[in-house]
Amino acid sequence: MSKHPSSERTLVIIKPDGIQRSLIGEIISRYERIGLKLTAVKMLVPTADMIERHYTLDPEWRMKTGLKSIKGYTDKGLKPPSTDPLKVTEKILKVLVKYMTSGPVVAMIWQGAHAVQIVRKITGGTEPLTSDVGTIRGDYVLDSYSMSDADGRAIRNVIHASGSVNEAEDEIKHWFKENEINNYKIVSEQIIYNSDLDGILE
Repeated sequence: MSKHPSSERTLVIIKPDGIQRSLIGEIISRYERIGLKLTAVKMLVPTADMIERHYTLDPEWRMKTGLKSIKGYTDKGLKPPSTDPLKVTEKILKVLVKYMTSGPVVAMIWQGAHAVQIVRKITGGTEPLTSDVGTIRGDYVLDSYSMSDADGRAIRNVIHASGSVNEAEDEIKHWFKENEINNYKIVSEQIIYNSDLDGILE
């Protein structure tokens, strides 16, 4: 029997700049308001090894990210720092590790129907400058690829959100032990998922 869509989970990390900007409550409330359920949360300062392993859980990440970055440069008529995707990704990973270990982060698991897609929609695109108004990144961040490239740093976009269901499950296992994840019900699930809306009328 297939799992009910309400069991889908995704990983969200509020990055160090999100913590320093005091956006924890705002970010959590955005996901709560749409009906997602928070099943795990913790604050920690990640190690460099933990961040490097996070970004390389997918063995193809280095190649895919390097190729995507090179294409991004050439599409804008700019010269990429290298034509070797792995050399490009080596630099990207270095600045990501520096960024993500610069202070505490808040790691969370959110559960609910279409959790991965919903979270990414609310969060907005990777580049805050081009993120839609109404998204977290579009409303609260003014960074851009051009500025981060000029400064030689990772783009500051306050949140990491898993890109797919499979990616989410791998990332959840990387950040959380099974006994850190809570299985519980909230009242709103009766309204969101119960096909008959049982229990409203006495």
